[in-house]
Amino acid sequence: MKQKIIDIHPHIISPDTERYPYNPLGGIRSDWSAERPFTFEQYVEEMEAAGIAQAAMVHSSTTYGYDNAYAADSVCRDPARFVGVYSVDIAAPDAVGTINQWRKRGMAGLRLFGAGSTVQTDGRWMIAPETFPVWEHMADIDMTVAIQTTAIGLPVVEEILERFPEVNILLDHLGRPDLTDGAPYNKAGPLWKLAGYENLYLKITPRTFDLAMKAPARPETFFPKLVAEYGANRLAWGSNFPANNGSLKELVDQGHRCFASLGDKDRAAIWAGTAEKLYPQLVQAKEALALSL
Repeated sequence: MKQKIIDIHPHIISPDTERYPYNPLGGIRSDWSAERPFTFEQYVEEMEAAGIAQAAMVHSSTTYGYDNAYAADSVCRDPARFVGVYSVDIAAPDAVGTINQWRKRGMAGLRLFGAGSTVQTDGRWMIAPETFPVWEHMADIDMTVAIQTTAIGLPVVEEILERFPEVNILLDHLGRPDLTDGAPYNKAGPLWKLAGYENLYLKITPRTFDLAMKAPARPETFFPKLVAEYGANRLAWGSNFPANNGSLKELVDQGHRCFASLGDKDRAAIWAGTAEKLYPQLVQAKEALALSL
């Protein structure tokens, strides 16, 4: 039986800078968005060649800031296959209203860029009192919140998990754990510490694969431990395409190699099952389309 694959971390960039002007968070555009600016149409070609069924398109904050227009215009072209994960200034007085407006244009998830390639903060702004209405709204509408951060922001992620246990938090790139000591990966202690929070989900990307393939780390020792700590039903794959080098099919093939030591049930959850739980609109839209045919 063919493995269903859902990509929950692709990015797209438009060549039309008049309609979709650049305005990156922090004022610095990410290198990949300038060097490998794939359009929505190009992503669809790559997606079909890689055997990917659906995708949650992640708005590029390091290109467009809080203007989700290009991702929204794109996902709305084919809502049976795509949903959007958008960025919003959650400290703004009208943040809840802004989220509700984007929901009309394909928004199925919120993404907060705490720390990464062009922005480095501890992310404490994500849990300032003025953001609480957004967190409460996320709980009310059952919307997943993805957080991009390095290890510097994990204490804040833990505060969010404790304060808002009804909100599903999805940690991009596993929070970039330190795997340089190899099994049993004691240096990844901050990641294992968070496993007890049932509302925390982890996004496995090629960045994770690269870390797990660099000796003394090995995929066959790291991914079984990851599943043992979190359960496959809290793990989901995302391509990080085109931020990671390689075709989309090559990134999928890398994932198949890294997951080879896992059982069929665990692989099915990571490739698609958990994504459907985090973004149920993907299932609902496909079912609605099937009923209309």
